[in-house]
Amino acid sequence: MPVAARTGWVSPHEPLPLTRQCALTGVTRSTLYAPHPVATPDEQELTLLGLIDAEYTRHPFYGSRKIRQYLRGVGHPINRKRVQRLMGILGLAGMAPGPNTSRPHPQHRVYPYLLRGVVVTRPNQVWSTDITYIRLARGFVYLVAVIDWYSRKVLSWRLSNTLESGFCVEGLEHAVQRYGIPEIFNTDQGCQFTAEAFTGVLKAHGMAISMDGRGRALDNIFVERLWRSVKYEDVYLRGYTTLSELQRGLTDYFVFYNAERRHQSLDYMTPDKVYRSASGGGARIVDQFGETANTLPETQQEREHRGSAVPLHVNGYPLKLDARVS
Repeated sequence: MPVAARTGWVSPHEPLPLTRQCALTGVTRSTLYAPHPVATPDEQELTLLGLIDAEYTRHPFYGSRKIRQYLRGVGHPINRKRVQRLMGILGLAGMAPGPNTSRPHPQHRVYPYLLRGVVVTRPNQVWSTDITYIRLARGFVYLVAVIDWYSRKVLSWRLSNTLESGFCVEGLEHAVQRYGIPEIFNTDQGCQFTAEAFTGVLKAHGMAISMDGRGRALDNIFVERLWRSVKYEDVYLRGYTTLSELQRGLTDYFVFYNAERRHQSLDYMTPDKVYRSASGGGARIVDQFGETANTLPETQQEREHRGSAVPLHVNGYPLKLDARVS
C-alpha cells in the first residue's frame, strides 16, 4: 500500500504513541512530519509581518490593539481584525487576557504553569522552548529553540516552513540526546506543544510539564530574550534571502551565542561556561501583577530599526525578572 495511504493511519489522537504507530505502519517520522506547501504572502503582507514581528520582539506583552496603533503610526492604516490574522500567522499573542493565537487543540490536554516563584539553581533543572518567525526575501520560516534556564544555553534549534509540531519534536529529541533530561520543561499553550507527539516525548522521559498561562507571553521570558538577541544581532543585520543561507547563518550565530557571547546576567560569562561549570547562572520569576517593572532595555540597533513611533518604556509591565540568584 502507498506510503501516503498508510500515513493517514497515524494520528496524534490515538492512545498509542506516535513512534509505535509509525513502527507498526512502516511510516517514518520524517515522512509524517514532512511540511506541506505554504502560500507565499504578497510583498505588502510580508512588510506588515516583518513590522509586527520586530515590534512584538521589542514588546512581547503587546496585543493586537497596540500593534494596530503602532502600524498606523508608521504609515500602515490597518484594522484590528487583519492585525489579529497576521499575528496568528506568526503565532503571536500579547499578555493581556483575550483572544490568543497560541491556542491548544481542543482535544489536547493543557498543563499548569509550574515555575511561579521557583528558584533555578542548576543546569537541566528547567528547560523551555518557543517558536518565532523569520522573514526571508520571498517568504518566511519558523524557528524553534530549546534553552536551559540556568545558563541561557541554546541546547537545540530547528527551522520549518509550517507551524506543525514535527520540527518541535525533532528539536526536543535532539536536545535530550545531547544533554540529558531536565526536571521541568516549560512551553506555551500552542497546539505544537500540547500535541501528544510533543508531550508524549516529555512524559516518556519523566519530565514535569509546565505551560504558560493563556496570554502570558513573558512566562517564558528567557526564550523571548533569546529571540530579541537572535534577530537584532543577526537576522535583521544580515537580511537572509534563502532558507539555506539562514540555516548556515544561524548555525554560526548559535555557536557564537553559546561559546563567545558574554551575558551581563551571567557575570559576563558565556552560556557554555556556566552550563559546564554549574556556577554563575540561575533565575527566579516573580509574578507581580499591578506593580511597575522595566521593559527589556532598548539598544541603539533597535531604535534605528524601530524609528520613533513607539515609546521605549511601558509602565504596568506585569513581570519582574531576577536574572541572577546569589
